[in-house]
Amino acid sequence: MTPTAIFMPALVLMLWTMLVLVQVPIRRFAAYFAKRVAADDFNYGESSNVPVDVALPNRIFMNLVEVPVLFYALVLIAFVTQEVNHVTLSLAWGYVALRLVHSLIYFTYNHVVHRFAVFATSNLVIVAMIVYLGLALA
Repeated sequence: MTPTAIFMPALVLMLWTMLVLVQVPIRRFAAYFAKRVAADDFNYGESSNVPVDVALPNRIFMNLVEVPVLFYALVLIAFVTQEVNHVTLSLAWGYVALRLVHSLIYFTYNHVVHRFAVFATSNLVIVAMIVYLGLALA
């Protein structure tokens, strides 16, 4: 296994984040041209006038740029400290898979309990990465 293998899950998550971000203007413009929203509905982010299906990609995007910042830092820490191994790589891919599932649940049937379970599990994977790297570097 090459040390740079740890960057692939990070790149996949970055690509997914950008694909979700693209949905924001697509849905906003479609809603605007269908006269479902007005431009002023977005003066301060999204107002209560913005339909859920239009607001959803923005919320999912925000989820993909909050906790994943820790993931990206952990990827760099693993690489710089030469701690890229089967454990760190498995945790990294597990995290990315959980984030993808979380987004897909959000985009599709949006069952809050399922979404929360996946979100919580992904955060536990981040904690596991932190603990594993902390112990490896101690």
